[in-house]
Amino acid sequence: MNDHSVASMGFAQQRPEDENLGLGANLMYGLQHVLTMYGGIVAVPLIVAEAAGMSAADAGLLVTACLFMGGVATLLQTLGIPFFGCRLPLVQGVSFAGVATMVSILHTGGGIGGVLGAVMYSSILGLIIAPVFSRITRFFPPLVNGCVITVIGMSLVPVAAHWAMGGNAGAADYGSMGNVGLAGLSLFLVLLFSKLGSAALSRLSVLLAIVVGTVTAVFLGKADFSQVFNGPIVAVPTPLHFGWPAFDMAATISMFIVILVILVETSADVLAVGEIVGSPVDGRRLGNGLRADMLSSIIAPIFGGFTQSAFAQNVGLVAVTGIKSRFVVAFSGLILIVFGVLPVMGRIVACVPPSVLGGAGLVLFGTVAASGIRTLAKVEYANNMNLIIVATSVGAGLLPVVAPKFYEHFPAWFATIFHSGISAAALVAVVLNLVFNHFKRGNSDQPSVFEAGYGRALSPSVLEALADGDRVENGRIYDKDGNEVPILPAAAAHGH
Repeated sequence: MNDHSVASMGFAQQRPEDENLGLGANLMYGLQHVLTMYGGIVAVPLIVAEAAGMSAADAGLLVTACLFMGGVATLLQTLGIPFFGCRLPLVQGVSFAGVATMVSILHTGGGIGGVLGAVMYSSILGLIIAPVFSRITRFFPPLVNGCVITVIGMSLVPVAAHWAMGGNAGAADYGSMGNVGLAGLSLFLVLLFSKLGSAALSRLSVLLAIVVGTVTAVFLGKADFSQVFNGPIVAVPTPLHFGWPAFDMAATISMFIVILVILVETSADVLAVGEIVGSPVDGRRLGNGLRADMLSSIIAPIFGGFTQSAFAQNVGLVAVTGIKSRFVVAFSGLILIVFGVLPVMGRIVACVPPSVLGGAGLVLFGTVAASGIRTLAKVEYANNMNLIIVATSVGAGLLPVVAPKFYEHFPAWFATIFHSGISAAALVAVVLNLVFNHFKRGNSDQPSVFEAGYGRALSPSVLEALADGDRVENGRIYDKDGNEVPILPAAAAHGH
């Protein structure tokens, strides 16, 4: 039976992300995803709650609401409904991109209602313009994808370092040898389980390293589970607990800039995970992913949640474990929902020391960068400007990482967009790719100084002087019969 007859009978090759590993594996690998991103998903509501001066009870409700909505958004993104969800292994959660803007709204008197309103109404605008972003896949060739994926990984390394040092810059033991040593143990365990274990053990290396690292931390007095049962066991997020989201034009416009950043970042994450999984992402699929983000962000404020987007660190987990199933990530969504209605489970996970996560994070985030470098290896660099495009894009993406205050004196809208290294790299790479590779008028037919310095080239006259079988040994040229070919002095060569 040939390929054509198989296709005509309606058989389709299963996509890598559609593999279902079974209940046990889905649960274990799904928990691994949750542990990887848990610190990030609870950090935003804790920061906002502190800025709003909330009570401990309200802060707890804000955290559980964000966990609950992260789970709902993850299910929507991975399983999908018509027109919503890219059906790829992407974990959704509260985006860090909006933290500064939300705190600014609080400080200018908007209150938590103003923050929730800005999120909701700007997300409605985002949903309207999502189809525009879904048509840009042709502007994301490997050249652009590779730059963005590399910067995603590199920009997350400071997060791993912060975790490894203890996760709380104000703590007395921040950066202590105890914390860094615990991170080193976690890193060693990830490598050990990856090296010595079976395929299943290797894929669970991150989870096992976190569990063993946490147990070790308990014996060292660096993990405290004594407060786990202080507080409610069950607490279902209540709609409109913080009141109806309030509309304010200025707050909505400022948050809409954040929405644009999230759309760019989500586009990059969807394309990146598609590249890692080995599943093509077309305009329709990207549009479904963006619409899922925006719909989740519209619903989230009703429960007390904020803007939803894909978590880049979990893209790294997909790369390092090789687990490409979207059903695994769907189980992550279910676990997040359980954490959202069972705060006691959330408090257990919250007891995992950040330093333990830091050691595992170094591998995860480094793997993302390595995936980007692997993608850039597919790019053709001969006689074009691709090398300088990569150099500029990666450099622009790392600027806010290495110098967080670089854009401090720029206009607020510009700083908001370029303060995210991911969106900066994406925008610069797309623009430069357009300028140099799509609008070629004015391009030099000679290699740039960067390309000329990067590789060697022979002039046509030198090439014509060579014959078949010529070889170079110790700086001398020999013909096919082993006779040395004389080299004319420079003056004679020019005269000739």
